[in-house]
Amino acid sequence: MTAQNHPAPGAGGAQACPITPVLDIVFSRWTTPILWTLHQFGRQRFVELNRNVGTITAKVLTQRLRQLERDGLVIRTYHPEVPPRVEYEISELGLTLAPLFATLTTWSTTHLPEVERARTTFDTTHA
Repeated sequence: MTAQNHPAPGAGGAQACPITPVLDIVFSRWTTPILWTLHQFGRQRFVELNRNVGTITAKVLTQRLRQLERDGLVIRTYHPEVPPRVEYEISELGLTLAPLFATLTTWSTTHLPEVERARTTFDTTHA
């Protein structure tokens, strides 16, 4: 144990950062844009979602949607029609992330210009 009564990094299997599993689930490469799109536009067919998310490939979108469905963040609805229709929507659990996304949007709007200034200053100072 460290002086603050927390396990030392790597000791006893405890994670140094308790939000790491959340970051792994929510902030993987395409998860956030998919969840954001489903939250903003509602239920969508695969082709619509692919178009609205952007440059994601169909293969990667399929993989991410399966993982999000497995995690309980997305609901997949299969309609046995001719041709078959599949729709995706954000689940109730997924909707609980909306305040997090709103906070990140506010932070981004407020602080990204400051980050860009810091980068410019750093790059010119360390060039």
